[in-house]
Amino acid sequence: MNHILFIETATKVCSAGVASENGIIALQEDKSMQYSHSSRLNGFIENVVKEAGLAFNDLNAVAVSMGPGSYTGLRIGVSAAKGLCYGLDIPLISVNTLKAMAHVALNTITPRADYYVPMIDARRMEVYNAVFDASLNICRETIAEIIEADAFSEYLNRGKVAFFGDGAPKCRDVITHSNAGFFSDINPSVEGMLEEAFQKFRDKNFEDVAYFEPYYLKDFVAGKPSVKGLR
Repeated sequence: MNHILFIETATKVCSAGVASENGIIALQEDKSMQYSHSSRLNGFIENVVKEAGLAFNDLNAVAVSMGPGSYTGLRIGVSAAKGLCYGLDIPLISVNTLKAMAHVALNTITPRADYYVPMIDARRMEVYNAVFDASLNICRETIAEIIEADAFSEYLNRGKVAFFGDGAPKCRDVITHSNAGFFSDINPSVEGMLEEAFQKFRDKNFEDVAYFEPYYLKDFVAGKPSVKGLR
């Protein structure tokens, strides 16, 4: 039986787990939204491998959430994943963060919606989002978007649309269509990564460990340092 280590650090949630084709064996998450990745991820990884009754050499691959999301969070998760793949000589698998969120929503929201729109906060009124149908086929590719009242009218006029993730609450007052539903408690988790990761494992659809980079979507922009005496 194949075992994959999963790492999710694209947002403020820190999540790690070990799974086989039969499902999650061990899972540890911090949903406090405090950006605990740098202090907790390595411990989470050690804990879930041990809880699964495995040694690191028993792992067959590492799957990491590839983004979009937090620049720092993605760097931490991908760096950990690449280090393990190098050290253990096992393949690296990437999973789109928004697609993984949609898997979580599909298994959580009842009754089911006609469309699923995961939203990750990208500061101010901008969110990273994509649109999936009820079978999680992609209807609109990932974009960074400033949300306006008619942003999703094409889908809202066709059926029920579920908006979820940490970017959804700030859109509630803008999107007022009767077919819109908002679910702020659905966030990225390794639980949403399993289906795509194991399919990629079966297809041998692996990343180049040396050259793989997270899907940032937007370039990182550092704040301008203040210099005394200058404006």
